[in-house]
Amino acid sequence: MTAPTARFRTLIGTRLPGGATWSVEGTNFSVYSPDARNMELRLYEKAESTEPIQAIALDPNTQRTFFAWHVFVEQLPVGTYYTWRVQRPDGSWWEVLDPWALAVSDANWDRRQTISAANGLRGIVTDTSYDWSEKAFTPKSLDGAVIYEAHVGGYTRHPSSCTQNPGTFAGLIEKIPYLIELGITHIELLPVMAFDEQDVPEGVAALGHINYWGYSPYGFYAPHPHYCATPEPVHEFRDLVEALHAAGLGIILDVVFNHTSEGGAGGPTIHFKALADNIVYHHDGQHYLDYTGCGNTINCNHPLVTHFLVYCLEYWVRNMRVDGFRFDLASVFARGENGAVLTNPSLPWSIELSNALAQTPIIAEAWDAAGLYQVGSFPGSSWSEWNGRYRDVIRRFIRGDRGLVGEVATCLAGSSDLYADEHRLPTSSINFITCHDGFTLWDLVSYNHKHNLANGENNRDGTDQNLTHI
Repeated sequence: MTAPTARFRTLIGTRLPGGATWSVEGTNFSVYSPDARNMELRLYEKAESTEPIQAIALDPNTQRTFFAWHVFVEQLPVGTYYTWRVQRPDGSWWEVLDPWALAVSDANWDRRQTISAANGLRGIVTDTSYDWSEKAFTPKSLDGAVIYEAHVGGYTRHPSSCTQNPGTFAGLIEKIPYLIELGITHIELLPVMAFDEQDVPEGVAALGHINYWGYSPYGFYAPHPHYCATPEPVHEFRDLVEALHAAGLGIILDVVFNHTSEGGAGGPTIHFKALADNIVYHHDGQHYLDYTGCGNTINCNHPLVTHFLVYCLEYWVRNMRVDGFRFDLASVFARGENGAVLTNPSLPWSIELSNALAQTPIIAEAWDAAGLYQVGSFPGSSWSEWNGRYRDVIRRFIRGDRGLVGEVATCLAGSSDLYADEHRLPTSSINFITCHDGFTLWDLVSYNHKHNLANGENNRDGTDQNLTHI
């Protein structure tokens, strides 16, 4: 194959920041990979292009600084698509997505091609400038908060929503008057960071279903491309944030930092498996350790991974102006490199001590899929927790269980049994009865048993402990 003609002049570039940083003069690209032997940046004109317009081989002697590989491409236009082609220690080459990409395309993605060396996911060079009407930004606190969960793809999908752009960030803007009528203070969006809609069990795929909920991330800095009504995902998401803030509403993101859509040994190579497999994921020497039920577990407390995740949160606060985060299966954050529970894990403390996140509401789902339950255990003043004990006590009380008056009173008074000894406040407890997991409120008062049959999982998914049996 003939090498693509060089269209753009290049310079050595810098290691910071990670990702693609655009300016009028050019774009700096940087990616971390301790495992790479060689690295090549590939530029594409379109998402569907089969051949790059330029392939830029990096010099390991001048364009590698510690673990970072970097290059500056002069006068590169916004909207250019790109990938990294990395040579692994075994000599194999893999074309992968930039984990720091601010916008992504999955137009060429096919998860079934797990043995392909080119996975089809591409980053998009993005102009991140935005003229905020709200010149100063302070995250909206959880004092007196009423949090409303919503799924961007589903909230406006039905014709009864009467939106011009159903299933998108733009469509959600149209529903803000309704949200105000509800009397809520914050909207909590189920995952909106780019996720793999093809990551479903074979039986589910055979029925033509996709991964609807979004708990299968691959692009931690990028809005999910299928939630965008325009070709400018970063701008469109900011429009949503600005509209919510203008209405006096806060926005919380449900964040999945416990695993990625690369899955286990049989899963595809999207980015980390080629760039830094032994650092990013928990291993026992031969296998991926799975504390999430999703095939892999992010090794959150390795210094490089902690930096990546904390910087990601700071980006969403500083650049996208979100008000807070709720973390899925956050007890994974307490696990060390061998999976053992750490006394002082670095990721929760780094989040707690980050100046950029100092006023940002931080909410933990304080358990994981391997049974680690830590309600009442997250450190500091920034952290709040989904109070699973509150949920269970109130459900039991509603169904008529006896002997619960004392526990109910403690729950309603702020769960001092969980938080007071550590000098934490009642706002440390996020009180709820139902959420996106398990029964909805309607189901809770309608059924004794779950009926999850339509998705081809034979009623396996969802908890059996809904505390509804009469």
